[in-house]
Amino acid sequence: MSDETLAWRMIEYEGFEIHIAARALEHEAASAGGRSSPVSAPYTYIGYVCHPGADPKLPGHAVPFHADGEEVFETEAAACEEAVHVGRSIVDGTHPDLTVLPLVTGGV
Repeated sequence: MSDETLAWRMIEYEGFEIHIAARALEHEAASAGGRSSPVSAPYTYIGYVCHPGADPKLPGHAVPFHADGEEVFETEAAACEEAVHVGRSIVDGTHPDLTVLPLVTGGV
């Protein structure tokens, strides 16, 4: 599924916009007979933080983020909840790796 077809949600927080989308992961699990059968699709998320009205496709206009590695969630709601939490931590400056400082100091 491409990012353009995802159902994006936007949350306003502390003068920024947090855009998030959950996406289902398609997994196949081997059954006891050795055949593959679909299992309930876990979810992951992607998102970005930007100033209101910024174009996230332009370099330096957004701080993108996503779930780390093997991090999956049982429901779409759980994935979205974690994405909002991560977005807020980026804005608050408590995320260990990401910050909105370039958006603020870059004048974007």
